[in-house]
Amino acid sequence: MTTHEIIQIDPIEAAALIRELDGYLTSLYPPESNHLESIEDLSRKNVKMFGCKIKGNIVAMGAVKLMTVYGELKRLYVSPRYRGKGFAVEILKRLELEILNNCLDYARLETGIYQKEALNVFQKNGYDKCNTFGKYIDDPLSVFMEKRLQPMGSPSE
Repeated sequence: MTTHEIIQIDPIEAAALIRELDGYLTSLYPPESNHLESIEDLSRKNVKMFGCKIKGNIVAMGAVKLMTVYGELKRLYVSPRYRGKGFAVEILKRLELEILNNCLDYARLETGIYQKEALNVFQKNGYDKCNTFGKYIDDPLSVFMEKRLQPMGSPSE
């Protein structure tokens, strides 16, 4: 059994994993279809980043950009060696909690059409396709998704 913890991290701590993700995404999509948040962007006051640490190393990460009426999920990534262990879902749930803790009702995201594993994780966790949002424009390589969040113990609609 692998011992791990999900904790809030500074984006600088996750720099190696961010570079790994950038390499992966730039191999899949042209520059105009990549919406990569830099370490500087991830360090802004309205962004919270969480990671999974195993033996002191960050092996999975995710961030949420807290906007006026929703939280945008960014940089959700698990290093290939650690996939299939549930880390993505654990981080996703922590990001959703952060959105709720900031009195926002929606989680939204943009991901790419070639990221089948990510699309499956989001769909299995209640995310549905939606229209573009924020500053995004329609792109045939992008998939936009959202989920209405409900605080724990509140009745379902």
